[in-house]
Amino acid sequence: MPKHDSPHPPLPPAAAPPTVPASPDAPTSPTVPASPDAPTSPTVPASPDAPTSPTAPAPPTAAPPAPAAAPVGAGSPGYRAVFRVREFRFVFVAHLFSLLGVVVSELALTVLVYDLTRSPLLSSLTFALGFLPYLLGGTLLAGLTDRLPPRRILVVCDLVCAACVAVMTVPATPVAVLLALRCAVAVVSPVFNGTRMATLADILGEGDLFVLGRSLLRIVSQSALLTGFAVGGVLLTVVPPRGALAVTAVTFLVSALLLRLGTVRRPARAAGKAAASGLAGTWAVLRNRRVRALMLMFWVPPLFAVVPEALAAPYADEIGVSTAALGLLMCALPVGTIAGELFAGSFLGAATRSRIVLPLAVTGVLPYLLYAPEPGVALAVVALFLAGATGAYTLGLDAWFVAEVPEEQRGRAMTLMTAGMMTVQGVGMAGAGIAAEFAPVHTVVAGTGVVGTLCLLAAAAELRASGATEK
Repeated sequence: MPKHDSPHPPLPPAAAPPTVPASPDAPTSPTVPASPDAPTSPTVPASPDAPTSPTAPAPPTAAPPAPAAAPVGAGSPGYRAVFRVREFRFVFVAHLFSLLGVVVSELALTVLVYDLTRSPLLSSLTFALGFLPYLLGGTLLAGLTDRLPPRRILVVCDLVCAACVAVMTVPATPVAVLLALRCAVAVVSPVFNGTRMATLADILGEGDLFVLGRSLLRIVSQSALLTGFAVGGVLLTVVPPRGALAVTAVTFLVSALLLRLGTVRRPARAAGKAAASGLAGTWAVLRNRRVRALMLMFWVPPLFAVVPEALAAPYADEIGVSTAALGLLMCALPVGTIAGELFAGSFLGAATRSRIVLPLAVTGVLPYLLYAPEPGVALAVVALFLAGATGAYTLGLDAWFVAEVPEEQRGRAMTLMTAGMMTVQGVGMAGAGIAAEFAPVHTVVAGTGVVGTLCLLAAAAELRASGATEK
């Protein structure tokens, strides 16, 4: 799931504010990880282009056709075009509420566990528990995303999260049960995120609108890194942790209601088709070399990108700067990511975004070499901002991915992709911490720039080879 700081009883000094991975699309509950937020919910306007209402007696196959893809070479239709699609507006607002629930519940639960136990280990464990269940849910439950109607999956996942958080508010709930409920939320998160991603392709089509819609959800998730914990911290100054958890249970319910009333009922993608289940189904997706190579390009960059954020607190201590400077180090990467995505989505056409995928991806961690001379805050912030801005490659990569995966496997493939992204970020954070036990932080970050670039070059070579094989 996301990350936090503790307002009520402060988190123990030993536990520096954990960093939170950027949610593939967010941590709907995550980490939904995902994928990192608490903005004021915009009103969802009615629109004459509205699809058939979910309450109408139309059959499942009566879903409106997705918008046509923009012609190759055409300029970007812009983010406004995405908001003209009524169904997307409901999904977007539901995403805001879901992110709010994830971030605030993450923060409130950490504070609550520390209140009850006074244990830094157990309070930190509430973060760590987001990674392993995410991997298990993403691999073992991914098949559900194609075998069940997508709207049902989204609503049920939100209701499961709301129920788990509601139980957390009960005063008699022991700490072990609180942590188990945290795991339950993490298990359903990749299923929710993967289903929502696949549903975006149904709502917006497989062209530029899908890419821009995905970009908007990522931007909101990144913004959660900047504002989510501030909102949660303010809330915890007004209400106790269990009260904050009660608020987040409501946000999950609102998200479920928006998805139920604002999206069209569609049949399962694999309805009537033979589909392998469990690990066999996962292998059926990964057997495709091209899809496997595309997933690697989604997984390898965040494995290395999270290293400076994971070590931001130790680095601030190493160079002897204030907590305000630490805040700048923590914000620089997500600000760069938001800026890069907004520029690419607003000013670059689909063909240009496709051309810059590999150049930006393979150079994504090269700015970390600026850490080699143990720079001050200003140069470190520049390095992190530049690294974040290269994240604009994901728009073109999204287009390649949705075009390559067969529709009947789309939900499973996207669930695996988001689960993998969250998992490698956890691995990257852990690896960074281990490396920093044996070498200075600036050396670890600079080394990440070298090793990460070599790994990205290998992943890019495999992606090119898989394309040549396909042709």
